[in-house]
Amino acid sequence: MSTDKKTKVGVVGVGHLGKHHMRLLKGLDCELVGVADPSEEARAFAEDTHGLKTFADYREMKGLVDAVSVVVPTKLHREVGCFFLDNGVDVLVEKPIAPSAADGQAIVDAARRNDRILAVGHVERFNPALRGVSELGKSARYIESHRLAPFSFRSTDIGVVLDLMIHDLDLVLAFVQSPIKSVEAFGGAVFTPAEDMASAIIKFENGAVAHLTANRVALKPMRKMRVFSKVGYVSLDFQNAQGMVVKKAPGWDFEKLDMESLDRAQMGDLWKFVFDGLLQVENLQLDSGNPLLDELAEFVQCVKDRSAPTVPGEEGVAAVAAAERVLSVIDQNRWE
Repeated sequence: MSTDKKTKVGVVGVGHLGKHHMRLLKGLDCELVGVADPSEEARAFAEDTHGLKTFADYREMKGLVDAVSVVVPTKLHREVGCFFLDNGVDVLVEKPIAPSAADGQAIVDAARRNDRILAVGHVERFNPALRGVSELGKSARYIESHRLAPFSFRSTDIGVVLDLMIHDLDLVLAFVQSPIKSVEAFGGAVFTPAEDMASAIIKFENGAVAHLTANRVALKPMRKMRVFSKVGYVSLDFQNAQGMVVKKAPGWDFEKLDMESLDRAQMGDLWKFVFDGLLQVENLQLDSGNPLLDELAEFVQCVKDRSAPTVPGEEGVAAVAAAERVLSVIDQNRWE
């Protein structure tokens, strides 16, 4: 594809999230050719709000676009993704890449045989709060996450593990860089036929442990994670793009720490003594940013210069494979 012309992009699926893809792509250095959605109401919205050309059948976009953003229900990801990849179109597919690792691998295989860019929309990888994790490198030994959301009546074709926990499974796999050794998990259905809340303890071959909790029937949203290592820990708030790093100060030696030797002044202000002299606390200065905008901008750039995306298809499949292991254990412990 020539680099002296704008990339022609389409959006497939104009639901809640697809509307954001459409709006943000219009502001990027690309040509938004149009959107596809079987819903007459969704097409009317795209036409009336953004003046876009619309298609009732996504197949009508063949030959008109260089790349597409696939924002359809998860069960349709393989069908839609493979169609475009097999027709020479680069694809960004929303998370999860597919409802099963097998379906996800089929999409990856289609990208490989057609030499196409395949990116997966794990948007938390673009959250500015993640910058704090680089402080610990790949030395994470214990990770805990809490991802809660009020019930939204969306994504009910999948359960909370593939809907919400998949974000944290993807992040943990990226941090730990080690095969999964074992999984303990529990979950249950509350409002839908699938699990609406779930908790998992995942142990890795390198000794790291992750404790993940996801709930899509909570009263208030929460997206928090803490990453612990031998040198300290990072506390992340994805929702508010905030972070804090706590590390041992230079010269820290717990064995030589003698509390009985502290003078009265030090004992009277123990908090100041600990956090000024023994531990270093850094509140991360993070711009609010727009992770979805950054994700879409990267995809457009990858299509232009044929570079690898932050989250390639293979990593999307790995996250779904981890989710399947969690779901398998949940199924064994399913409540009556």
